[in-house]
Amino acid sequence: MFQRYGAAYKWLATATVMLGTLSMTLATTIVNVAIPDIMADFGIAQSRAQWLSTGFLAAMTACMLLSAWALSALGMRAAYIGAMVVFILAALAGGLSVSADMVIVSRVLQGAMAGIIQPLAMTVIFQVFPPRQRGLGMGIYGLGVILGPAVGPVLGGVLVDWFSWRAVFFLPLPTSVLGMVFALLFTAGRDRDEPRPGFDWLGVALLCASLVCLLWATSNGQRLGWSSPLILGLLAAALVAAVAFVLWQLRCREPLLNVRIFAVPGFAAGSAVGFCFGAALFGTTYLIPLFVQDIQGFTATEAGLLLMPAGLVMALSFPVAGYLSDRVPPDVPIGAGLVLIALSCFVLGYADATTGFWVMAFWVIVGRVGMGLGLPSINTGSLRTLDFRLVSQGAGAVNFSRQLGGALGVNALSVLLDRRTWFHTEVMAQMRTADHPAHRELLRQFRELAGRLGVEPGRLEPDALRFLGDVVYRQAYTLGFQDSFLALGVVFLLALFPAWLMGRFARQ
Repeated sequence: MFQRYGAAYKWLATATVMLGTLSMTLATTIVNVAIPDIMADFGIAQSRAQWLSTGFLAAMTACMLLSAWALSALGMRAAYIGAMVVFILAALAGGLSVSADMVIVSRVLQGAMAGIIQPLAMTVIFQVFPPRQRGLGMGIYGLGVILGPAVGPVLGGVLVDWFSWRAVFFLPLPTSVLGMVFALLFTAGRDRDEPRPGFDWLGVALLCASLVCLLWATSNGQRLGWSSPLILGLLAAALVAAVAFVLWQLRCREPLLNVRIFAVPGFAAGSAVGFCFGAALFGTTYLIPLFVQDIQGFTATEAGLLLMPAGLVMALSFPVAGYLSDRVPPDVPIGAGLVLIALSCFVLGYADATTGFWVMAFWVIVGRVGMGLGLPSINTGSLRTLDFRLVSQGAGAVNFSRQLGGALGVNALSVLLDRRTWFHTEVMAQMRTADHPAHRELLRQFRELAGRLGVEPGRLEPDALRFLGDVVYRQAYTLGFQDSFLALGVVFLLALFPAWLMGRFARQ
């Protein structure tokens, strides 16, 4: 390919994988705004509709580890185009679905193909750029990773409002088709002399079983009760399957994941930081729209517009961060990014219904700049610690770590938000007891005001108590969000330790 296209080939290859990545990241975020309409159209409950997101994330997380096998067994061109074809067919099936099950299956297939494409894209970048420019290549590739989440919620809201939820499945199709055309021209085929690796069926089954049990249990634990036999059984099954997966990968001749690469200290530390960054990206993308819609009364389109400037700023910071990652130790930009993310979360931890749109937007931008600073250095710094022959497996593993952080982070934040809201509701509900001083004072003021207006207080007291209950829940819900943001901030400060370890090993 370099002989055919010259030095420009690295940019042509980067454009090819960016198109695929943009299609996948659009699919990750754009359907979320359509979930209420899908629920109404098919008459399904939230417990079932949540698999539109959970199924996508679980399939994407599991199939990221299939990327290295697909690259070896099929070659870059066949693996890339094959995944894009399945993705397009799944998108068409989702948009033309006649049942909720059909929509969910299409989302699972889309997530599986997204899991294969993203590590393939990282592998291509690492192969076509010289060592001193790999950080720049990762930064430019990151534009495709970030543009999808930046514009996806806004475009999805507009499509749902103007057309229907079905339109959101068709939006990624143009970039998908264009990516296939580019792949035909600018990706290499498989070396026919290279033996095809075997497929680790048992490893895939154990990994999928662990992820499905874990994500289903964490998604439904609050609703069914964390001590219920079903939830405890699923959590135990997830743990057993995860341990069995690791043990099998250590014994398997052609493992799905070379677990031994985590024995490389720099790579293990980078994967831990990537896990935290995944929780930051997906966790805040989950919390912020929910907060501004439920607490501040924003529409879905306004919530998407709030995130869009931050996403664009993050995308623009990627090339700069990639340039820095080629010239400074990885812990410098990663540490700076973690501090900015933590600062953003701590400030958002004091936001309430009166916080202005642009104040929220500014602090979201601060957090996204931190992510933009850190992500290229995590990818580049982690892969640099591995032997070149392990780069494709390392790319799948570091992406797996980040995606797993996102999947578990969203579920953990959902649980934390529910539990902290319940806690604050219980505490504040004491105000509604007849012997509570605040309750007696509120009723005294209410009766005094009713007397001045010439209204019988007894007729309006039930309305006053209902209003007080609504105020209590709304305030408790706000405090639940604040606790969740503060918890995220603490996690990112703790992530400074593995970032420091990563930099220490990178200097050796």
